[in-house]
Amino acid sequence: QPNAMGGREVRGLANQLAAHMDFDAESIDRVQRFWQAPAMAKTPGYKAVDMFQRAADGEIDFLWIMATNPAVSLPASATVRRALERCEYVVVSDCTTATETARYADLLLPAMPWGEKDGTVTNSERMISRQRAFRSPRGAARADWEVVTDVAARLGFSSAFPYRKPADIFREHSALSGYENEGGRIFNISDFAEITDQQYDELRPARWPTRLSDDRPFSAGEFPTPSGKARMVAVRPELPQLA
Repeated sequence: QPNAMGGREVRGLANQLAAHMDFDAESIDRVQRFWQAPAMAKTPGYKAVDMFQRAADGEIDFLWIMATNPAVSLPASATVRRALERCEYVVVSDCTTATETARYADLLLPAMPWGEKDGTVTNSERMISRQRAFRSPRGAARADWEVVTDVAARLGFSSAFPYRKPADIFREHSALSGYENEGGRIFNISDFAEITDQQYDELRPARWPTRLSDDRPFSAGEFPTPSGKARMVAVRPELPQLA
């Protein structure tokens, strides 16, 4: 997964805010002020399995699925399919119509495959790399961020989504990581908050935290926990039972 960490950095998990911040009062207030978002989420959302269970139970009426095929990739696929059948409106953004999930779509949006996308990815070792397209988009395919930006504008939130290119989003993302961050949050790429479009285009792989200092994370003995101490979890491996 080339972007396993990157999805988490931008709040791809239901139990986190953007820039790896938790749902504590201080972080909620910080993100709310940074984005000037009066309707800021105050509690975690549903995890993927729970979300589809709620949809199957009739509690969720709208789903927008991007770049994934949950009808076969999630556990309890029968529940997922029941959720897709029951949900009043399902939007699927994908680069192909030949997926099990796409069959349930009320609206199918043509998305770019990885070879047409432009942006960054962050792998599990915290290495940020530029993703550069090697071919032009086919047909009506568009980047996910463009579609989301257009939807936001039609809902009246154009001032909050002023993006014209991936570099705009990356600069804002970088700025949030360093906002009111005096070292208590390890994820910090604020060095990139004011890079030019050309610098973004030429960005070389970098591992976060990207600070001008050469200090290594945790070298001062401080950890991003309430006590400032590291949390050690002892795990006893259990070998499989062999017949």
